[in-house]
Amino acid sequence: MVGPNRPQIVLFGSSIVQFSFADEGWGSILADLYARRADILVRGYGGWTSRNALQVLEQVFPKDAAVQPALVIVYFGGNDSILQVQNGLSPQVPVPEYIENMRKIATHLKSLSEKTRAIFLSPPPVNEDLIRNFLGSLGLRRTNESCRKYSEACLKLCEEMGFKAVDLWTALQQKDDWSTACLTDGVHLSPEGSRIVAKEILRTLKEADWEPSLYWKSIPAEFVGLSPLDPEASEAFQRNLQWETN
Repeated sequence: MVGPNRPQIVLFGSSIVQFSFADEGWGSILADLYARRADILVRGYGGWTSRNALQVLEQVFPKDAAVQPALVIVYFGGNDSILQVQNGLSPQVPVPEYIENMRKIATHLKSLSEKTRAIFLSPPPVNEDLIRNFLGSLGLRRTNESCRKYSEACLKLCEEMGFKAVDLWTALQQKDDWSTACLTDGVHLSPEGSRIVAKEILRTLKEADWEPSLYWKSIPAEFVGLSPLDPEASEAFQRNLQWETN
């Protein structure tokens, strides 16, 4: 392992996670902010559902690992919500099973260590017209109404279990032109959509009463001041984070 030891932040989920470093994605935004503070690790698997996640949960997050993550950001639900079709090829996971799968994921993460925290992202909305144009039959039967049901199920479970959650279904739709501005193909996030996701994650981290805080400004940067050119050593140094607060 490359040292020194930093807090580990793991992004775990389906394609919304796998692609989070592409096209000005939310993962890359977090990685930029947490540079010299924490390591962002991506464990994203396109096309996966919560059912698939359970198959590898203990391999991705072994209980006997020497170092446990400080934070896990979890996203599953978009693929779970795809409506069943006659040929039976849909990966749909019924809502009751989805809830239990997410409960098992949350319980496992909680068992890793007393310091391991988790934030769950609820399924974002989809643009059904764009899905038909871009994905055709590969889009199967994705509807915004189905995403809403899975989003509400995720949020309700997190409230019940005391986990932090980000309501992406609502957050993205606060923007008037969300259906085209926030999504590329009707499902995956555009740079604008990713900025909203990153903003909501950062807001959640800033407001959390966790000790120690995992908000990026609360984590000391490494090796500050060894170089006279180090911007971190300057009191005047400020990152341009206008999008984070507006």
